[in-house]
Amino acid sequence: LEPEKGRVPSPGQGGVVLCLYVLIVCSNVLLIAVICVNRTLHEPMYMFLCSLFVNELFGSLGLFPFLLVQILSDVHIISAPLCFLQIYCVYTYAHIEFCNLAIMSYDRYLAICRPLQYHTLMTPSRIARLVALTWLFPLLESFLITLLLTVRLTLCGNVLNSTFCRNYLVVNLACSDTSVNNIYGLFGTVITVLVPLLPILYSYTKILRVVLSGSKQTRQKAFNTCVPHLASLLNFSFGCLFESLQSRFDMVSIPDGLQIVMSLYFVILQSLLNPIMYGMNLTKIRNACKQLFCNSLPSASSRNGSWSSAKD
Repeated sequence: LEPEKGRVPSPGQGGVVLCLYVLIVCSNVLLIAVICVNRTLHEPMYMFLCSLFVNELFGSLGLFPFLLVQILSDVHIISAPLCFLQIYCVYTYAHIEFCNLAIMSYDRYLAICRPLQYHTLMTPSRIARLVALTWLFPLLESFLITLLLTVRLTLCGNVLNSTFCRNYLVVNLACSDTSVNNIYGLFGTVITVLVPLLPILYSYTKILRVVLSGSKQTRQKAFNTCVPHLASLLNFSFGCLFESLQSRFDMVSIPDGLQIVMSLYFVILQSLLNPIMYGMNLTKIRNACKQLFCNSLPSASSRNGSWSSAKD
């Protein structure tokens, strides 16, 4: 399989893509390490954030290595097995992202609307079950609906009008009957979007009621904890909308560069902005990062003989 000419970034853009990938990996790994090392962050909200950051690494791993190899080697061909693997990784990433955001909205609902029962309801065992469900269900659903149904098809073409492998475009290359793929594809889309959307709408409806009728302190708390989540949700929704439009509609009139940005938006921008939004907005994470760097810098300097002593 190979992408249509002009739909793959030029070799000159390889450095930009590589820098983006390194930045995504470093920022997400940093926050995962901060949450895991700092015991004060071993709370439900930060456990769900850790799951979200791990998923950003998973999604970028499914996209960037293939893209970088094509750019740097200037060989815009991918084998069928690797193409199906990329489809599985990217679609699973999207489903896990929606599930993560749904569970995080439920967690915020409990923290704001039922604070006295929060630690009773959000026990470590329940957190583990929610995180496991967030990952296992999308992994299984994407394997059954997306991968198995697509692998069985007989393809009559090998040119994909895309910068990476999309299930919809591969199905369009098939000579055999694709009605089952279309039915289950629609079913999978409903599961991926509608099922997580219902708890999100429910949670924020309840939160909005409490905020409107609560004190100024309650509104401030809700604002600080919900704004990054809503920004992440809207950003990812717009990215998925761009990806869907790119796959299903003819966009010949749109410049190739803009099409590339639209097709990669939902993976790149989400993985890049989430660590920034949560890391800068949540006070505990900011303080943990400052403490980590402040503790490491004096020790490094003292080893070099720059300081004679260091204060704790």
